[in-house]
Amino acid sequence: MGAGKTTIGRQLAKSLSVPFYDSDKAIEESTGVDIPTIFEFEGEEGFRDREQKMLAQLTKLDGIVMATGGGAVLRDENRRLLKENGFIVYLQCSVERILERTRRDTQRPLLKTENPKERIETLFAQREHLYLSCADFIIDTGIMQSKAVVNHILEEYKSANR
Repeated sequence: MGAGKTTIGRQLAKSLSVPFYDSDKAIEESTGVDIPTIFEFEGEEGFRDREQKMLAQLTKLDGIVMATGGGAVLRDENRRLLKENGFIVYLQCSVERILERTRRDTQRPLLKTENPKERIETLFAQREHLYLSCADFIIDTGIMQSKAVVNHILEEYKSANR
């Protein structure tokens, strides 16, 4: 969260002239409610069920760029779907940079806590090994402009698909 998945994803899709999908936005569109509302009424587990179904739909599409929520990697099935159907880029970012980018965002249920920094550190501890296990390419989005990030991803993607 806050690493730039949507921003980078949109720019990457534009550069490749393909559609862009944000799995969280797709869930919101299909349910008619926002992610915080899903968390409120169904809890994280209910949201993760919806997320898994959406990823199963989106990974069937060819020629797209997709941004997933940061917790998508928590389920084995999601990791399998992503690894079997795409080139996965892990947008790495420091806790401090994520805090900067998300401090005014009220639409992140997992950060509605007394200590957002501690929560982000906990999420990193739980998830980073999963991100690393899935990634075809890793890039630090906290130290580069988005255009440079997109250019590096394009170079890596093209060299991986020769």
